[in-house]
Amino acid sequence: MTRSYVRKLSAILLDAVTDKDPLVQEQVCSALCALGESQPQEALSACEEHLRQNEKLAHPYRTMILRAMQTVVSSHISKLDKDMARAVILLASSEMTKVKDLICDWQQAASDVLVAMGRRFISTVMEELLHGLQPGVLPHYFVVRTLANLSVSNVFGTVPFLTSILGTMLPMLAAAKHDTTRAVFCYALQHFSESTLEYLANLDQAPDPTVRKDAFASDISSAYDILFHQWLPSREAKLRLAVVEALGPMSHLLPSEKLEEQLPKLLPGILTLYKKHAETCHVSKSLGQILEAAVSVGSRTLEVQLDSLLTTLHAQICVPVESASPLVMNNQKEVLRCFTELASCSPDRLLAFLLPKLDSGSERTRVGTLQVLRHIINSAAAQMEVKKPFILSSMRVPLLDTNSKVKRAVVQVISAMAHHGYLEQPGGEAMIEYIVQQCALPPEMEPQKPGSDCEELPADSVRAITVRTLYLVSTTVDRMSDVLWPHLLQFLTPVRYTGALTPLCRSLVHLAGKRQEAGPGTHLINYDGHVTLPSPYAIATRLLAVSSNPYLGDGRGAASLRLLNVLHRDIHPLLGQRWATTIPLLLQYLDEHTEETLSPKEWEEKLLVFLRDTLAVVSDNTWVCQLSLEMCKQLPCYNGTPQEKNFLYKCVGTALGAASSKDVVRKHLQELLESARYQEEAEREGLACCFGICAIIHLDDTLAQLEDFVRSDVVRKSIGIFNIFKDRSENEVEKVKGTLILCYGHVAAQAPRELVLARAESDILRNIFQCFSTKVLGIKVETKDPALKLCLVQSVCMVCQAICGSTQASSFNFSRKAELVAQMMEFIKAEPPDSLRSPIRKKAMLACTYLVSLEPALDEQERTYMIHGCLHSVMAVLPEREGEDGGLESLYLDTMHALEDLLTSLLRRNMTPQGLQMMVEHLSPWIKSPRGHERERALGVSSRLLRSFLEHLHVSALVPFHNLGLLIGLFSPRCADLWPATRQEAVSCVYSLLYLQLGYEGFSRDYQDDVAERLLTLKDGLVHPDPAILFHTCHSIAQIIAKRLPPDQLISLLLTLFESLGDPDKNCSRAASVIINCLLKERGNLLLEKVPEIVNMLRSKLQETPEEHVLRAAQHSVCLLASQHCEAVVSSLLGSPLPFDSHTCTLWRALASEPGLTVKMLELLLQKMNRDVPFKESRAFLLSSSPDRVATLLPLAATCALSEVMSVPVSAPAVLELYPQLFVALLLRVGCTLGVQLPRNLQAKERRATGLGPASRSLEPCSSAVGALQLTLVRGGSEEVVQRVELERGWESLRTSMGHEEGVARLASAMAKFAGPRLPLVMKELLCTHSSVYEIQRVTSTAFLAELLSSNVVNDLMILESLLDNLAARQKDTCASVRRLVLRGLANVASGSPNKVPARGPQLLTSMIGGLDDGDDPQNLVALEAMVGLAKLLDLVEPGDLRPVLLHVAIRIRPFFDSDKMEFRSASIRLFGHLNKACHGDCEDIFLEQVVGGLAPLLLHLQDPQSSVATACKFALRMCGPNLECEELMAAFQKHLQEGRRLHFGEFLNTACKHLMRHFPDLLGRLVSTSLFYFKSSWEDVRAAAPMLTGFLVQHVEPEHHLQVDLEHLTAALQLLLKDPAPAVRMKAAETLGRLVKFA
Repeated sequence: MTRSYVRKLSAILLDAVTDKDPLVQEQVCSALCALGESQPQEALSACEEHLRQNEKLAHPYRTMILRAMQTVVSSHISKLDKDMARAVILLASSEMTKVKDLICDWQQAASDVLVAMGRRFISTVMEELLHGLQPGVLPHYFVVRTLANLSVSNVFGTVPFLTSILGTMLPMLAAAKHDTTRAVFCYALQHFSESTLEYLANLDQAPDPTVRKDAFASDISSAYDILFHQWLPSREAKLRLAVVEALGPMSHLLPSEKLEEQLPKLLPGILTLYKKHAETCHVSKSLGQILEAAVSVGSRTLEVQLDSLLTTLHAQICVPVESASPLVMNNQKEVLRCFTELASCSPDRLLAFLLPKLDSGSERTRVGTLQVLRHIINSAAAQMEVKKPFILSSMRVPLLDTNSKVKRAVVQVISAMAHHGYLEQPGGEAMIEYIVQQCALPPEMEPQKPGSDCEELPADSVRAITVRTLYLVSTTVDRMSDVLWPHLLQFLTPVRYTGALTPLCRSLVHLAGKRQEAGPGTHLINYDGHVTLPSPYAIATRLLAVSSNPYLGDGRGAASLRLLNVLHRDIHPLLGQRWATTIPLLLQYLDEHTEETLSPKEWEEKLLVFLRDTLAVVSDNTWVCQLSLEMCKQLPCYNGTPQEKNFLYKCVGTALGAASSKDVVRKHLQELLESARYQEEAEREGLACCFGICAIIHLDDTLAQLEDFVRSDVVRKSIGIFNIFKDRSENEVEKVKGTLILCYGHVAAQAPRELVLARAESDILRNIFQCFSTKVLGIKVETKDPALKLCLVQSVCMVCQAICGSTQASSFNFSRKAELVAQMMEFIKAEPPDSLRSPIRKKAMLACTYLVSLEPALDEQERTYMIHGCLHSVMAVLPEREGEDGGLESLYLDTMHALEDLLTSLLRRNMTPQGLQMMVEHLSPWIKSPRGHERERALGVSSRLLRSFLEHLHVSALVPFHNLGLLIGLFSPRCADLWPATRQEAVSCVYSLLYLQLGYEGFSRDYQDDVAERLLTLKDGLVHPDPAILFHTCHSIAQIIAKRLPPDQLISLLLTLFESLGDPDKNCSRAASVIINCLLKERGNLLLEKVPEIVNMLRSKLQETPEEHVLRAAQHSVCLLASQHCEAVVSSLLGSPLPFDSHTCTLWRALASEPGLTVKMLELLLQKMNRDVPFKESRAFLLSSSPDRVATLLPLAATCALSEVMSVPVSAPAVLELYPQLFVALLLRVGCTLGVQLPRNLQAKERRATGLGPASRSLEPCSSAVGALQLTLVRGGSEEVVQRVELERGWESLRTSMGHEEGVARLASAMAKFAGPRLPLVMKELLCTHSSVYEIQRVTSTAFLAELLSSNVVNDLMILESLLDNLAARQKDTCASVRRLVLRGLANVASGSPNKVPARGPQLLTSMIGGLDDGDDPQNLVALEAMVGLAKLLDLVEPGDLRPVLLHVAIRIRPFFDSDKMEFRSASIRLFGHLNKACHGDCEDIFLEQVVGGLAPLLLHLQDPQSSVATACKFALRMCGPNLECEELMAAFQKHLQEGRRLHFGEFLNTACKHLMRHFPDLLGRLVSTSLFYFKSSWEDVRAAAPMLTGFLVQHVEPEHHLQVDLEHLTAALQLLLKDPAPAVRMKAAETLGRLVKFA
């Protein structure tokens, strides 16, 4: 039985091998292998028999079977008996040699079987193979190839046969005429030779240790003659390569005399092949083996052949290497191996050949030579030891090469030299210097040489490899420590090595660390004998200067600081402890920032603080003077890096400030003035900073030195009538003067304030103006150089700032104030008014700002001139076009801030309403400008002025703010300006004015007014481009103004606003009308005496401006006249054509603005909407299947009117009063208008209205009803309901037939959450609809009530009982949708009021079971709802109520497990899980049967194509676990079937089946028969899972339970599945068939 069954399974699988899908074929083979794992002999026997009996089976399928056999043999060869082995060997031999033609896959598979068998049955295999190797008859190709492979796989078993094999095979070589036959003989000779060499190398393990190399010499020699002399000259490239591959290992077995004799022919013959083959890897490998053999026997012939060998091999190494080509890379390795052999026998001639080629004109030659040189330095170190000086001297030429590839190769050679002691020799310093030079390369592309035949590598690749090399040599090669230290220090200071600073510092830090470990507490730098090393001062200066740009050059700032820290003892002995604290803080600061986030100014200040701290710690004048001297010396080194030179100037100033020797200070200052490069702007600024910093300590000396220089010939040499027109000379002197002026400014800014005050006019300003103005023949000649002007303005600004900062500034009388103001204004007026290109006007206004605050005060005319000039200079500047220089934008912002500061300073001198009015009058033309950018700027300046006025307001007595109305009237219409920024600033102005009024009324400065504060919250509304939102915000602003405006200011405000009605900006005109109407409404009772004046003004403005918004404003003013004719007005407006025009809508909204009318009007509209039928049915075509529903006009018009009325915010109280009636009527109206069309005469109008834009309301019946319902909720205080439903897209669902129920549910849920107190009255209205004649109204109301039950609010409001009773009464409704919704509502009690479920359990269960058995619903949707509802209720009902119906429910839902509809499968399976959960701990046997019966479907539906079904199965299985009372199974369910966790189905199913069969083996037959049912499932994944389940069950069950399974039926079913159209199913069927071996 066992054997026959395994053979049967094998036969089935073997028949399936011919499947067309490759994956199925692979699985069939895997199944065959699985059978072989259990019964290798039977499986192999079946395969052998199948191949024998099916001679016509195509060779691809025979190949697969042979591969399966090879797998089984490889794994279980020890289990095979001799008979089986012989049968398999005979089969494989037959398959291999059946046809003479080569069919490689098939014959190779058979060959692999023989090789696998040869590992144990070598004699039998050899016997069979040797039958095919008969003397005088050429063997089959694969006989020879198999012998070759066998010799490699079983060396010790094959080599003893080789003598006889060679004896038989060698005579055949001459008879082999075909290249394929010759190639396989070469293949065999190659492997035979390799096996022999391996055998000889491991004689201690060999079975016959007497075997000697000589035993093969004669045969190999004979073979060599044929291969080399007859076959190698062949024209067939493949044959030549096969010969070459064979000759390599064969050369080791040739007699030494023969080898020596053949080398003169062999080597040229091999070398010739380089010209014939593109892929030369095999040639190089063979050549290497031949050279190795020749060297091993001490051949002298190599000397003769050396030149040709070197030339050819060198040409090979110079071939460009493609990194993507493994063959070329391997060839390079083999060629280098050849050079190693040559280096070991002839090092002198090798170097004599290589080194001259370093000067070759070919890049490839130079790179290849260096590559070989590096290789022999590494691989032939012993032979190269005495050649080190020669090699080093030969490297001088490559060091000068500029080619990037050559540089990379040179660096690699130097790296090899470092590891082998070359750099310790004389001349090694040049190598180190070269490495540093390459580290200093710039990281950009090198220019490509003309005529180059290949692309240049980027320079940063050279630099990158060099940087890595330097670091590795420094850190990993111990012998290099003494070579590199302190030699590397000399590369720190030269400018040409700046790019290498980061890697240099890193290497030096590592080397210094090793020195410190070796000798702690000693100096690291020994200057004895190292005269070229930089001094400590030079090192400190250099490292500090480059740290100012810390992220440049791969982070050289951090690297430099770390090196400074390591060298602290050598810099100065006292610095160790302080630097150990300060430098880590600097490094931490760098780590916390990036190049983008670091502030250069803050970083430089931190470094200067570090320098000052260092100087203070040292406190040695001699050391400080030496450091400052070194800093001055290094200044020229930074001419190419302005930023670092600027910083170094600051360091010089800091160092001079710490020096106590005044002579040294003056001497250095003089040298700095004489040597500075005045043409460079950054240098001028740096020099000035230097003098400023120095003046902190040495003010007198600094000023004296500056004055001496001003009087010197350097400044005066070009002042004269004959030199004035020499542009170059004059330009140079102007730069000097500008620098001196800047120096004076920085001295004033940095020096102690009290000392500056005494010297400001007498010394500083006098010399500044002396440098600025030139007198020629007594005539004052002023410069036109803008740079000099800017220097003057900056310095004046700094001087004035210093004076203002003095404690004695208030008593200081600045005699030159008027002169300076005039000069600054002259500069400002000279600037072009429409463009901004220099910071002169900004700096000049800043200087004026400081000047204004000094005494004596400016008179009225001077102030007016200053204000007017500055405004015209800045306001009219044209804005930059988008995409232009961002620097100009920054300059403009700075200039605007300077203007604001100046005007604020002027206003501070006259803090009265009159002063404020004067300032606003200057700004008024710009506020009303037709150009938007000018208005924006003017409002921004006004806002800043008003804020400043408010901040500094001090009211000593209650005085009226008499011009408040005028100012608010000017600013408030700008709240609707076309420019959003202008609107924002206008609100800020109004805000400040209201607080100014409060201040003048006596309120404290910190008082916060709730009304005024609302203005800030309205700013966001001004950003929105929608005019409705914009003007609504303006109305709110007007309300705030009306609440805080004093009565006496109202008329002046209105008159000013009336003037604004004619504003050319229509937005501002509209805003004025909005504000006017609001003021009239809010404060009109105060204007009784002024009404005629106001009406006349309004009439005239309407005539002047016949704009629509003005007309609407007038209508709004008189709309109250309709208050006595409400019903007539409503009836008349409802008769207006639909859709309502703008005037009709305006009237509706105007009427709604009267609270006394709104309630009455809403009641009338509700009556009109409900009185008539909502639609009429008509047939558009006589043959149409169903009539069309067309909306009736009166309810439609009433709905639209309701929307218009409720769109007005003030309608909210009335809506609140009628909230239940409005809500229910409109909700039912929405339901009744689903799918209802407009009358034909209105459809065209609706299309035109839609084209007008989003502002027009939709006339579509359902959409208009939804809109009105939304407005009801908003005006009724339920805005959160609208937002929540919108967020859940409920409004969209509500207006569609498919989603209407869902939309109603979303609305009900939101109402329960946000409008609970409204629900009792709403529900009262809805309960009356259960008898509605319109089915859709019953559906809508039932859906709403059903959803309410999901919230606890109905319980809190004590309406639960009445709601349940009402729903229960609807259970017999004729509409299935109503019955379904009733069940949904009853189930919702579980989530809304779970504590009420136990009391009503029997009623609820009865209703649900009634739904399960509903026979009037052919689509079973009521049953579906019942299943979902039961799943919610089961956990809450009493066990006693549930137990009688448990079995009935389980049986009733079981058919739905396999329903075609996903919803039914998901709901029924989830309910099954809940039934199991309800039975935990009390599962009756009768229900346990249902659990067991559901296991297989649940396991299989885990692979359901719908994820929701699979999720339900996970839940149900977790719930079934406890009822099965198996801890391991329950644990497996809990582990693998967690919600949200990805399921590895195969792993889980295997685990589950293992536990099922261990604890419930009696279920095997039942589970297998159930899974057989699913073999015919319509879902491919489930169909594939079914055989998986069967296979795992069979795999894990004990043998004694096998009888439960009908094996024949199961096998037949699986065999049928092997023909399934889905490849995945066929794969699983094959896999399961492999597992059925368990039954064997």
